[in-house]
Amino acid sequence: MLLRTRLTSIVAGVSILLAGCAANTAQSPSATTVATPTPGSMMADDSVYSPTGREGGHMMSPVDSTGVPAAPADAKGAQLLSPRLDGDTKVFDLTAKPIRWPLGQGVVATAWTYNGTVPGPLIRVTEGDKLRVVLKNELPEQTTIHWHGMEVPIEMDGVPDMPTPAIKPGETFTYEFVAKPAGTFWYHSHVDGDRQVSIGLFAPIIVDPKTPAGPRPDVDKIIMLNEWRVVGNQTVPAMPMTGMDANFFAINGKIFPDTETISVKLGQRVRLRFVGAGQLVHPMHLHGMPFKIVATDGHPVPETAQLTKDTVAVAPGERYDVEFVATERGQWMLHCHVLHHTTNDGAEPGGLMMIVNVT
Repeated sequence: MLLRTRLTSIVAGVSILLAGCAANTAQSPSATTVATPTPGSMMADDSVYSPTGREGGHMMSPVDSTGVPAAPADAKGAQLLSPRLDGDTKVFDLTAKPIRWPLGQGVVATAWTYNGTVPGPLIRVTEGDKLRVVLKNELPEQTTIHWHGMEVPIEMDGVPDMPTPAIKPGETFTYEFVAKPAGTFWYHSHVDGDRQVSIGLFAPIIVDPKTPAGPRPDVDKIIMLNEWRVVGNQTVPAMPMTGMDANFFAINGKIFPDTETISVKLGQRVRLRFVGAGQLVHPMHLHGMPFKIVATDGHPVPETAQLTKDTVAVAPGERYDVEFVATERGQWMLHCHVLHHTTNDGAEPGGLMMIVNVT
């Protein structure tokens, strides 16, 4: 009897609570009249366009190619940039500017770049070096540089107004900091990243240790992974799950078979530095030989903790340094194992594929 009374009280209480919730919902106009905006609705609504580059419609609009010069057909990205010296400071000059970039196979993207290449130039320094990076903005919009993974003063971090303002078109800003820690890093825009990074504003930076733990590898390669959407003559920032999915996938700014071939001699030790510069995860698989993961996000992995693998999933923003010894002669494939990412506009082979040629 007591149990029945308690159950009756609980049921009555729940009924009163549900009735109250229903009444409140009915009285709330926001519950029935305000819809969550979607990328498609934002693109269709001209009112969301903003010349500051911070609204949905503009972020998803095609990149203006009017008057944009073309890079040479044989142009390569991630090439070493030599500094000039000012006392004991290494000075690097960068210019953010648009370029018509050859992805390969006749596909040309309208890109925003550092110094006219995708990726931008490789900055390679030694731990403890004093750096000065002078960025001139020749883009039609404001921009910055964020030093992804590096330890820099807050004024140099590149997030707009936290506390340093973004660099307006025509302006120049100087970044100054000490190179630390040692490892594989990258630099990229931190303004409208969904757009600016997706269309080319990224590049590698390597900080070599002041006191190396051992000999350098015989072959040392940067492999930056990203995605593109090029339809006809128009380039649109590739954005997953928006109806603007990528249709081209690039290694160091090139699509297979125009990707670089890595030439290795039998017995040489090879280091590959993977950088996830796009917005998708890419499980990179090497045929023929296993590798060890020797560093993650720039930080060395102790030898006792190094995993031996043949596939490593590189997520956006991540870096993995892997090493292997070339034990087998032949032309070995290195590719993404999301197999759609090894296509060019849906046609295989293409995309994230390259050859490791062991002789």
